[in-house]
Amino acid sequence: MHLSLFTVSALVASSLAAPSGDHVLHEKRNRLPPGWQYHEKIKSTEMLPMRIALTQSNLDKADDFLMDVSHPDSPNYGKHWTHEDIANKFAPSAETVNTVKSWLTSSGIAPERISRSQSLGWLKFDATVAEAESLLNTEYHLYKHSTGKPHVACSEYHVPKHVTPHVDFITPTVHFDAKIPQGVAQPIEKRAPTTTAAAGHPVQTKAALGIGAPSSGSLPKKGAQINIKAIIDELKNCNRFITPNCLRALYLFPPGKTKNPKNSYGIVEYTPQAYLQSDLDLFFANFSKNQEQRTPTLNSIDGGIPQTTQQGFQFNGESDLDLEYAMTLINPQNTTLYQVGDQVEGASFNDFLDALDGTYCAGDDPFQDATYPDPFGGEGAYLGPKNCGGFAATKVISTSYGYNEADLTAAYERRQCNEYMKLGLAGTSFLFSSGDNGVAGNRGVCIDPVTKEYNDGKSGIFNPGFPSTCPYITSIGATQIVPGASVTAPEKACETVIFSGGGFSNVFPLPSYQSSSVKSFFKNHPPSYGADRFNNSQNTRGFPDISANGANYVVAVVGQFALVYGTSASSPVVGAILTLLNEIRLYAGKSTLGFVNPFLYANPDAFNDITQGGNQGCGTPGFQAVSGWDPVTGLGTPNFPKLVAAALKLP
Repeated sequence: MHLSLFTVSALVASSLAAPSGDHVLHEKRNRLPPGWQYHEKIKSTEMLPMRIALTQSNLDKADDFLMDVSHPDSPNYGKHWTHEDIANKFAPSAETVNTVKSWLTSSGIAPERISRSQSLGWLKFDATVAEAESLLNTEYHLYKHSTGKPHVACSEYHVPKHVTPHVDFITPTVHFDAKIPQGVAQPIEKRAPTTTAAAGHPVQTKAALGIGAPSSGSLPKKGAQINIKAIIDELKNCNRFITPNCLRALYLFPPGKTKNPKNSYGIVEYTPQAYLQSDLDLFFANFSKNQEQRTPTLNSIDGGIPQTTQQGFQFNGESDLDLEYAMTLINPQNTTLYQVGDQVEGASFNDFLDALDGTYCAGDDPFQDATYPDPFGGEGAYLGPKNCGGFAATKVISTSYGYNEADLTAAYERRQCNEYMKLGLAGTSFLFSSGDNGVAGNRGVCIDPVTKEYNDGKSGIFNPGFPSTCPYITSIGATQIVPGASVTAPEKACETVIFSGGGFSNVFPLPSYQSSSVKSFFKNHPPSYGADRFNNSQNTRGFPDISANGANYVVAVVGQFALVYGTSASSPVVGAILTLLNEIRLYAGKSTLGFVNPFLYANPDAFNDITQGGNQGCGTPGFQAVSGWDPVTGLGTPNFPKLVAAALKLP
């Protein structure tokens, strides 16, 4: 992966003059990050801890590997890989390792000085500044931040042309990985620009790290507070108040009865978002009186704790919503809470993935992901080592947070998407909410067609969400009961308070499992918008995949019941339904579902097709819900009995 703030120039090296021999430019920093200034030339005798990230092998075959264990027609369906198998399959090839080692030794780095990381993806050695400058045809300098913090870096570096395909990136070089306090609650739109996103505008430093902040734009929306006595007759009032029993009636799934030890469901929360135990107790007392697990099993990642210092809907609404419904719907099974990031620095999606897969750790982007021990210190800072591996992935993982695809670089997103692919190979179903602003992005912003910057959302280019556009996760949209209708009536796309996020990627190609559905949509229901509004090439990933109700959820938050809206509600509900399906398959002696998208698209009849409503945004009506798959509600909402029948037909 080539990190933020840099131009990766190996692809255009022919237009650049190589400094000597056959060396070509590998990475170049276009500008200093905000707050940094040149200080002085570093002494040639200083020692540098050199690290070379080697390119992974077999990524070109990754999709085939995943389909082999995930597609219903495959004889290897459900035969998920071990983490060791995955690490070995994607480890750098012998050719890559030998090529880079040969370059180093021929440049004067003795073989005994070179070691390989446990993850297999890195070569490590110490070198003097003089050796590193000669090796990379560069000059190292000392830079200082306005806070006084020093950092060693160069402005560009070069590697031999024949080595370029085998090297992802090298540190320390152009990457400023010295962390300076940002504040997890700082609004993303106020952060300093760095490199360019796929949409063409500057990527903001720390855009990934503020995912749990109240200002992130991906949290659920609060409605009116309600008197719990008003909804005693639950099923008659589902069009106004969604409760667990309403969801069971909508999608025809029963309360859980069994607790297979091989089954598991995880909910991910990003600090400072946190649940309150008193809220869970209040909810269970009214809607799950026989609740066996009353406190989720905590997996604390990078110092993550369910903090209680800051309280209110903006800090507790998300976690309370996710856990109250996830825990109730799968009871008596247990729910795992992955609480990620401390109260000072916070965390990104990559930081969570690091904890599940130690081999992923080394390639994080220092401009977007967290560094631990927390370099800022202070109350709530985690001073332990960064969690690289050591945490098990549950069979289903639901995340009710998301970025705009245009928040981050395409390289950053592809690397993360490939990690979801690897965890899918291991048998985990990853679910993400699709967003609450229709065809617009978080905070309702769209993309100005001229400047490529975010605008006020009243016009411009549609702004798809990530990771929803990654083809290796399941994106969940939102529906609602039609006002005044019964719980048995067909739902519509959610158009109350929020609008189901949906659209087409500007980064990821159309996956094979979705191809016929997307092609059918364009053929039978061609949108009236052109390429000036969205990627209408018909060759990119569409989202969401499926949907569930996302309006009028009754949630206990800070001691009061309130109505809550968002795909933040839809994702944990679908995750609960998949967990119940896994329970049935496990007791039938079968594997869990793992990466579920090929199964979903192979069984469109197992969903309630949604054909009413749209997802307005960017000054347009957005897309419309139509027969078949659409970029508003996907394939539709779950029909549990049909999904059970289809799931039990699988090997």
